[in-house]
This record gives sequence, C-alpha cells and structure tokens, in this order.
Amino acid sequence: MNVLALILMILGALNWGLLGIFEYNLLASVFGQGSAVTRILYILIGLSALWGVVMLCNKRIRHRE
Repeated sequence: MNVLALILMILGALNWGLLGIFEYNLLASVFGQGSAVTRILYILIGLSALWGVVMLCNKRIRHRE
C-alpha cells in the first residue's frame, strides 16, 4: 500500500512539475482530458497524498515517544 501511494505521489508531482514548467498535462495527454481514467487517477493521487500525510504524522508521533 505504501509503495503504491508513493508511486502515485511521484506521478502527481511529475505531472504538476510538467504543468508548471511546460504547461503540459501528462495525464490528460495520455488518457484524455476529462476522461474517467484521468479523473480516477487524480482521485487516487489525491488519496495517496492524504495517506502520505497520515504516514508522516504517525512516524513523527512514534519518533517522539
């Protein structure tokens, strides 16, 4: 689960980097603008980022103990 979340977070970060630098949306180019697959990937990337925040907070709490 953690590895999949990390892969999705990296994909999302790369997409945002490409969008910011070159105004190129990789996910929309590959899967189609507004397609169901693109929307599902955006949702999964967002959920994986939330999972990453939870994992980071858990690690910090355990580290303090």
